[in-house]
Amino acid sequence: MKLVVQVPCLNEEETLPLVLGSIPRSIPGIDEIVVVVIDDGSTDRTVEVARAHGVTDFVHHRRNMGLAKSFTDGVSYALSIGADIVVNTDGDNQYPQERIADLVQPIVRGEADIVIADRQTQLIEHFSPTKKRLQRLGSHVVNKAAGTELPDAASGFRAYSRESLMRLNTVTRFSYCMETIIQAGNKRMAIASVPVVTNAKTRESRLFKNTRQHVFRSGLAITRAFIMYRPYVIFGWLAAVFGVLGLIPFARYAWLEYQGEGGGHLQSLLLGTALIMMAALSVMLGIVSDLIRTNRSLIEVNLEHTKRARFDAPHYPASLL
Repeated sequence: MKLVVQVPCLNEEETLPLVLGSIPRSIPGIDEIVVVVIDDGSTDRTVEVARAHGVTDFVHHRRNMGLAKSFTDGVSYALSIGADIVVNTDGDNQYPQERIADLVQPIVRGEADIVIADRQTQLIEHFSPTKKRLQRLGSHVVNKAAGTELPDAASGFRAYSRESLMRLNTVTRFSYCMETIIQAGNKRMAIASVPVVTNAKTRESRLFKNTRQHVFRSGLAITRAFIMYRPYVIFGWLAAVFGVLGLIPFARYAWLEYQGEGGGHLQSLLLGTALIMMAALSVMLGIVSDLIRTNRSLIEVNLEHTKRARFDAPHYPASLL
C-alpha cells in the first residue's frame, strides 16, 4: 500500500525542515511513503530546502493559486503515481506529522474513506474565545449540511483513500475543507476523526486577512456546497418563510375589512402580494436547483469514470471505460 504525503507550501523555507523531519519513514500497513511538496508560487528557497531534505516529487505553480488548487493538483499527481492513501498536511508545521501513522490506520483497516484530525480547538492557546466559538459553529453547520458528526470540520490535516478521491471534486477556490466534507457526507462516505494536539504557532494564517473575512468566505463555501447537494432544503425553507409572512398582511387586511376599516390599508395587499411572489419564486428556484443538482450528479459519475480511466486504466473494467 502506497502513502503519499502532500505538503502545500508558500514561502515555507523556515518551517519546512520541521515538517519534513517529523514525517514518519515507516508506518504499519504501509509499504511505501512518498512526500510531495506543492510549490504554490513560492519566491523563497522552499524548493531548494525540500530537495536538501530528500524530496524528489514536486508540483509547481508559477504563481500563487490558493490552497484549494494546490490540494486538487497535489491529489492528481498523487493518483498518477499510484497513491492508495493521500495525507494532506501544511508547510507551516501546524500539524503533528508524527500522528500520520494514526491518521491512516482507519483507512488501512478498511473502516473509513476519509480521516480528519480533530485539533481539539478548545485546547489551542492562540485561538481567542471568539475564534473557538466560531470553529464550533462552523463545524456544527457543516455537520448539518453533510449529515456527519465531526468535531473539527475545518481541520486540513486529513487522510483520503484512493477511492474517495476518485469521487470527490473540488469547486471552490478558497478552501477545500468544508466542501469535501459536505460532498463526502452526501455521497455516504465513511468519515472518521482522530484527536491530535497541534504544534505551536509559527506564523499568521495566509488564507485570510482577519476573522471576518474567514467567516464570510467559509460561509459562502458552505452555502454553495449545501445548495449543490440539498437545494430543496434552503429554497423550501425560504418558500415557507415568505409564504407565511405573505399571508399575515392578507389576514390583517381581511380583519380590517371585517371591522369596516379595510379601505385605507391597500399597502397590506401590496406587501402580501410581494411576499407571496417571493415564495413562489423560491419554489421555482428550488425546482431549477434540484434539476441542476441531478445534472451535476450525472456529470460527477462521468468525472469519476474519467479519473478511473486516467489513473486506474490497467485495473479498471474495460466495460466502464
